[in-house]
Amino acid sequence: MLVHWIPETRNTLPANVTHQVGIGAFVMNDKREVLVVQEKIGKLHGIGLWKFPSGVINEGEDIFAGAVREVKEETGIDTEFVEVLAFSESQKSFFEKSDLFFFCMLRPRSFEIQMQELEIEAAQWMPIEEYAAQPFIQEPGLLKYGVNICFAKIVKGYGGFSGVPTRSIFSNKPSYLYLNGSYLNQSLHSGKDS
Repeated sequence: MLVHWIPETRNTLPANVTHQVGIGAFVMNDKREVLVVQEKIGKLHGIGLWKFPSGVINEGEDIFAGAVREVKEETGIDTEFVEVLAFSESQKSFFEKSDLFFFCMLRPRSFEIQMQELEIEAAQWMPIEEYAAQPFIQEPGLLKYGVNICFAKIVKGYGGFSGVPTRSIFSNKPSYLYLNGSYLNQSLHSGKDS
């Protein structure tokens, strides 16, 4: 399975072999423009698709930290994690292994793009309506659902999952519980943790 990962450039073999955890980063500025990239390598190269920055979480890395890191690596944009909007799970899909993919919303802290040239062909801020109008996004599937969730967030106030610091019950190491923001706000204001 790992042989499939070996590129002609720098080795990007993941540490785990049973599954991968990936993120897609929805980053929107005050002009309703989203941060998008075109890939230089891989299956999406050369098809003209503008997509959200995305990537695989490193071993030992939390989802929110991986999302912030991937955006910085691909575009040079500094961000702040807001919440997980949704996630998908598929079995035997990525080199016959499980794939967990998290759609994350991030807030930009900088705006000048400094594109990573190893993996990224192009990067830009694009009006969200233009992004959503792409033919690949219009086809039924993961990309269409993803953009619909993003619209639900910015137009209808859809509530995703915020990360709350906690500790692992197995190792007592720091970890994060991702839960719906409306529940979090409700329990904070009521003073109850139930």
